[in-house]
Amino acid sequence: MKQQYTKLILLFSGIILLIFTACNNNAQEPKKEVPPTQLDTISMEPPVFKTTYRLDSIQNKEHLDSLFNDFSEEDVKLVYTLNRIDAYRVKPGAKLIIPDSLVKDLNVYAPFPKLMKPLDSIEKTVIISKRIQAFALYENGNLLHWGPVSTGKQSTGTPSGLYYGNYKAKRKISTIDQSWIMPYYFNFMNFEGIGTHEYTLPGYPASHGCVRMYREDAKMIYDWANMWELKSDVIVQNGTPFMVIGEYDYNDIQPWFKLAENGRSNDLNKAEIDTLKVYAQRYKNDPLNFKFEDLSDQDIVL
Repeated sequence: MKQQYTKLILLFSGIILLIFTACNNNAQEPKKEVPPTQLDTISMEPPVFKTTYRLDSIQNKEHLDSLFNDFSEEDVKLVYTLNRIDAYRVKPGAKLIIPDSLVKDLNVYAPFPKLMKPLDSIEKTVIISKRIQAFALYENGNLLHWGPVSTGKQSTGTPSGLYYGNYKAKRKISTIDQSWIMPYYFNFMNFEGIGTHEYTLPGYPASHGCVRMYREDAKMIYDWANMWELKSDVIVQNGTPFMVIGEYDYNDIQPWFKLAENGRSNDLNKAEIDTLKVYAQRYKNDPLNFKFEDLSDQDIVL
């Protein structure tokens, strides 16, 4: 009997030892690395949109029709926008810059940066670039919208500088020619009578100093920008800043045509950005751009 008990004890001891050893081996086994999920490998940053451009010369009406044969109405409008021109002005002999990639979001084609650091403390800013015949709207330095313009022709150029939104009118008649009707007019040079408004775009600077735009763009500024505040005909609060920069080269081809050679050729250059920095500092130094009740203790200088 003792031998049988001894065998049983040895048998159970062996089983317990085997279980302990197996558990111990599992405890010491290194953890296998779990491969990352697909989400971990995806960049959360949106891809940078890139496109190339080609320059087409319109030979005849059939060529124009065939050019836009596979384009949607939105695509055609985008092409005209990039060329700063109205559809009815595109005739045989005209040239058009056309992107190889067509998307609905106009801002992906913007010659203006998405973020303009010098303007980040300014609630609203209108930038007008004479060099590339385009405007941009910024909110606290973030690009909201951009579009084409036609500024002053060589003999009546639009002056560069920092200006402010003054008054606006849904329908204004030109003092130069009463047959010129200017919808959604927003004045930023009071005595000179210069402002933004809807009027035909020929694809080059052609105005008497005002900034011509498509109607939807002129209306957007009309609704979005702020006018001055007056008390007894004295300005007590400036309107939205209008910053006019750059110089158009009247002796060269339209700058957007150069996109066929260099897709970044219409981007703001260093000199223009430096000018915006100067304008932004002037804005901050002008007390008419601030309301006393909106200033913090740190902003108030005694």
